[in-house]
Amino acid sequence: MQAIITILIAGLFTDNFVLSKFLGVCPFLGVSKRLDTAVGMGAAVAFVMVVATAITYPLHAWLLLPLGLGYLQTILFIIVIASTVQLIEIFLKRYIPPLYNALGVFLPLMTTNCAIMGVTILHFTTGLTYFEAMINAFAGGVGFLLAMVLFAGVRSRLEGNDIPKSLEGMPITLIAAAIMSMSFLGFVGLADGLFS
Repeated sequence: MQAIITILIAGLFTDNFVLSKFLGVCPFLGVSKRLDTAVGMGAAVAFVMVVATAITYPLHAWLLLPLGLGYLQTILFIIVIASTVQLIEIFLKRYIPPLYNALGVFLPLMTTNCAIMGVTILHFTTGLTYFEAMINAFAGGVGFLLAMVLFAGVRSRLEGNDIPKSLEGMPITLIAAAIMSMSFLGFVGLADGLFS
């Protein structure tokens, strides 16, 4: 149970893919202007992370490695992720058109989102079991969603403030993201402190 709590806390706070590992920064900066699009993108990324892990882990561990084809993992992972993203795109276009239109180009770009690819590869470099990998993918996805929602709040607060001309737009956005990232460093050691 201690390992699972540690994985959850790490995925949400201490090893947050966006704020600690700096993976998935493109949609983080591009879609976090409004809360509704941030929630939609965060939920979609979380879903793809879990589904991609559920499919890629057994394919890699029980098919590629036994056959000596481990070098094909990146190609296989991209195919699985692209298929999952395509299904989400079809679903959103049919059932939630406003969110589909709001996400725009960032939705198909989820196929190459390095946070999703990172979570699928990370499981094998850290030696997680299938169950632990699923927990890690879920925590990483929820951590991505958390970062998106928090940053959407920060960006909405920035809009109403008087910002120097030279910092308007992307410069102030990057500064705010850096400060938010530093604030998440305060969670380092949290999981260890719970069990000491």
